[in-house]
Amino acid sequence: MVNDCELRYLRRCVELAGEALDAGDEPFGSLLVGADGTVLAEDRNRVAGGDGTRHPEFELARWSAAHLTPEERTGATVYTSGEHCPMCAAAHAWAGLGRIVYVASSAQLSGWLAEWGVPQAPVRALPVQEVAPGVAVEGPVPELVDQVRELHRRRFLS
Repeated sequence: MVNDCELRYLRRCVELAGEALDAGDEPFGSLLVGADGTVLAEDRNRVAGGDGTRHPEFELARWSAAHLTPEERTGATVYTSGEHCPMCAAAHAWAGLGRIVYVASSAQLSGWLAEWGVPQAPVRALPVQEVAPGVAVEGPVPELVDQVRELHRRRFLS
């Protein structure tokens, strides 16, 4: 269960996802938070330009590898609007980052997209722990799931 401070981080992730959607992108947003609670970096999806690897979780893993020590990475948490895709889960594990806390699961997102008749993505949605079994993962967070669902609904049904 997430605490009030973590809910604030996750609300910012949902805001970033909304910013991505407003910019014509897929609605995903993420924060990298240090062990002391300091927000170290944040990003949103940027795949609309044609590079399908520009997920915020992937960018934060790369940022952490360039700017943090291995110990700082291990103590950091990635908060995100949606569970990491397999590419991002692998980057997270290879960078040696700590915990992941997400609002909506890959299974939830896949279910919504199937319900709306959206074609499947080119990569199968897998739970983070199937890709990176050593990473601590927490989610979904029911308090914010409906907001994330609405962002995806707007993306695909508006």
